[in-house]
Amino acid sequence: MALLFIALDDWDMGIMEYSVIKIGGKQYVVAQGDVVSVEKLSGEQKTGDKIVFSEVLLVDNGLDTTIGTPTIKGAAVKGAVVEIIRAKKIDVVKYKAKSRYLKRRGHRQPFTKVRIDSIA
Repeated sequence: MALLFIALDDWDMGIMEYSVIKIGGKQYVVAQGDVVSVEKLSGEQKTGDKIVFSEVLLVDNGLDTTIGTPTIKGAAVKGAVVEIIRAKKIDVVKYKAKSRYLKRRGHRQPFTKVRIDSIA
């Protein structure tokens, strides 16, 4: 019965295509038009550069689902770099009581925002 309700919801909204891609050891569920924040990509990237993600683990176009073992051969997700920024600063503190030992450092994790253009 629950599957029937899901199918009816998809019927009303239209068919939604999404995929699961692997970037830097993490998996992301993406659809066309999404903006995804991923950890810093290797290589020199600039705003507006085109990127192709070839490690596609799953593709669902609303009618059928393709699952890779572990990846789908020939499948690719194309996107563009929206911006390259760093996350909010976190404080890293090392402290030992009663010994006058205190070290403070800060860290800002770099990450890239990617807009998904197409799933093929």
